[in-house]
Amino acid sequence: MRRLMLTALTMVLCLLLHMPARAQYRLWYDRPAQTWTQALPIGNGVMGGMVFGTPAVEHIQLNEETIWAGQPNQVVNPNAKKALPEVRRLIFEGKYKEAQQLANDKVMPNAVGQNMGMPYQPFGDLYISMPGHADYTGYERWLDLDNAKSVVRYSVDGVRYERETIAPLGGHHVIAIRLTASEKGKLTFTVNMTSPHENVLTGNEQSKMGSEPFATTYLHGVSAKHEGLKGKVRFMGRLAVQTVGGKVSSSNGNISVVGADEAVVFVAIGTNVKNYKDITGDEVQQSKERLHGAMQMGYEALKALHEKTYHQYYDRVSLNLGEDQYATVPMNKRIERFSVVGDSVDDNYLVATYFQFGRYLLISSSQPDNMNPANLQGIWNDKMLPSWDSKYTTNINLEMNYWPSEVTNLTEMNEPLFKLIREISETGRETARDMYGAEGWVLHHNTDQWRITGPVDRAQTGLWPTGSAWLCRHLWEHYLYSCDEVFLRQYYPIMLEAARFYTQTLQKHPTKGWLVVCPGESPEHGGKGRPTPLDAGVTMDNQIVAELYTNVLAAAKILGDENALLPVIHSQLKQLPPMQIGRWGQLQEWLDDLDDPKDDHRHFSHLFGLYPSNQISPYRTPELWQAARKSLEARGDVSTGWSMGWKVCSWARLLDGEHAYKLIKDQLTLTVDTFLIFGTVKQRGGTYPNMFDAHPPFQIDGNFGCTAGIAEMLMQSYDGFVYLLPALPSTWKDGSVKGLVARGGFEIDIDWKGGRLTKAVIHSRNGGTCQIRCNTPLKGKGLKRGKTANTYYIQTKAGNEYILQ
Repeated sequence: MRRLMLTALTMVLCLLLHMPARAQYRLWYDRPAQTWTQALPIGNGVMGGMVFGTPAVEHIQLNEETIWAGQPNQVVNPNAKKALPEVRRLIFEGKYKEAQQLANDKVMPNAVGQNMGMPYQPFGDLYISMPGHADYTGYERWLDLDNAKSVVRYSVDGVRYERETIAPLGGHHVIAIRLTASEKGKLTFTVNMTSPHENVLTGNEQSKMGSEPFATTYLHGVSAKHEGLKGKVRFMGRLAVQTVGGKVSSSNGNISVVGADEAVVFVAIGTNVKNYKDITGDEVQQSKERLHGAMQMGYEALKALHEKTYHQYYDRVSLNLGEDQYATVPMNKRIERFSVVGDSVDDNYLVATYFQFGRYLLISSSQPDNMNPANLQGIWNDKMLPSWDSKYTTNINLEMNYWPSEVTNLTEMNEPLFKLIREISETGRETARDMYGAEGWVLHHNTDQWRITGPVDRAQTGLWPTGSAWLCRHLWEHYLYSCDEVFLRQYYPIMLEAARFYTQTLQKHPTKGWLVVCPGESPEHGGKGRPTPLDAGVTMDNQIVAELYTNVLAAAKILGDENALLPVIHSQLKQLPPMQIGRWGQLQEWLDDLDDPKDDHRHFSHLFGLYPSNQISPYRTPELWQAARKSLEARGDVSTGWSMGWKVCSWARLLDGEHAYKLIKDQLTLTVDTFLIFGTVKQRGGTYPNMFDAHPPFQIDGNFGCTAGIAEMLMQSYDGFVYLLPALPSTWKDGSVKGLVARGGFEIDIDWKGGRLTKAVIHSRNGGTCQIRCNTPLKGKGLKRGKTANTYYIQTKAGNEYILQ
């Protein structure tokens, strides 16, 4: 019996030794961060931290999702309703400059002293000072994407030190740092917090956990005044230390530890924000509850819950593009080598890491119970006045943040976005009434924590009333992926009321006869020869309204609704301008043929119909599809970071994997962040050393856009069928992807070799017919050929899986 057991154990060990190791995705470096865009992000949607990893003085920059300047407010110019008819008349008469001037004087809120939205602001910084640790060896740090933690390791005087930092998921909204050493009694440090906010208060308190007293230090402050609006977000940060061995003391806002074997630093932040219109909360009590709850649980249990929660999301999708050939090369060097002209390397593992980094960022910045969705920088921001206020720009950037949510199997991360949509549908009703004299609701090109819906900035960028319609497509898309009629029934009224606004504000074009949005614009971009972007009936506005109308009518049919507004929507849908092909074969961006073939503007908004929408298809609308390609070719490749992410998605829809891959290389171009930016010295669009997207500066939408684009290269489902490997570049010769989600509720696994599909598994969540397109001939039980080349279909049952080869 003993011999049999030994033989069996030997066989198991042999099997384990020969099993391929699970891919490990991490961002690894051999030196501390010198700048913020070299620090590594951790987050749980409520708190965010940027870990610098400096041995002598660890620095973790901190954010909390509700710390915004200002207070609840709305921005609508009381003169707007009276002035808008005249603005429209001037636009229709071709007096664009005069229309812009009038809009800036009488329509935009800042003309009457109102603000242009509030900035998202940092809490401050955590520092852990360790005497004698400036002289270190054997340094390394990394962000572990597989387990959502930051790790720092180094040696001082023969002792190996490690710091492990997590922003735990699972309901405990803190950041925890565990410090260990290879020898007992070697941990000596002082920890404290600072803040860039004015007049903060710091101090120490004695607290109790059960009967055991412990020291805490706190930092108490209030958010800033901005553009005349007083800051009223009160916040309190608290930190405490649990140790094994050693002595703990506290004074003057510091906690000191001497001679500990092990230590855990906990930091929590509370605010008085209860929701977008209520700031009567108790930041002191919330900070105590968050801190004490995490400490009572203890680090090991907290970490176990964190990893369990994280793996429930992250492990749903895996991407294998080959082995990691450069594991010992620091990530900044890998990025630099990846895109150097004439000396680049095909680091496919880097691309797979970038894909999973995007999913990691979405999990870390947009949890289901969060008050706010991921903003322009996710949840990470170190500046009191960040670029574009780090708020929610809704003429592409907020939407791009959530492009990977459904297809990469992170549907729960949408909940904060859906919450925002519910809230702006309330505030947007007031804007529709007070600014346009219309029913329904509207959102322009920006909002913030206070859910402003009026136009901000200047008329030439902000007077764009189709942000509400674009956000509604995320509601419909969620239904298409989930087939959840309960969800659709809940959100259908919001979609219907968004459509109601346009039924009452569309204008009949005096010479062309179509119903158009006026004033509108192709975001941030004007046609050749026009003095302003302000216009009537631009292609993107037409596409967005047409899509909203189409989706509302489809939803009404599913739900059996017979609202009296539906015939009006149906009638107006036929009167919207069609997409047009211009004089050089391009898809026109405006009603008039104004496109310049030399124009390389970062926005290419008229291709909304190609991606993210489904209005342009190589099979249903081949002429428009070719025109879209012509437009995208003319725009060029290298641009701002987020724009290149959008181009990856668009080239994937154009079924050109080689060009999409080129754009990935363009986006994964290292943006140097260690020189002074002044005069004509500028950064370029690309990727920072910590893999953050560089507009520049940092915008997180480029990360999310490229993640969605990589998924789109491997699987598409917008055109009525699941297209397997539609835009596979030649450099991804062999690989696999597991867990992508297709519309209709199908989860897809794909394996390929030599550029050809070898196996696909369809997991049917809801049952029904799965239509398939694949350039490799397929066979499988129950699989039947479709009516056109390379198409198939299979009848599925909910909960079953179907293997195709």
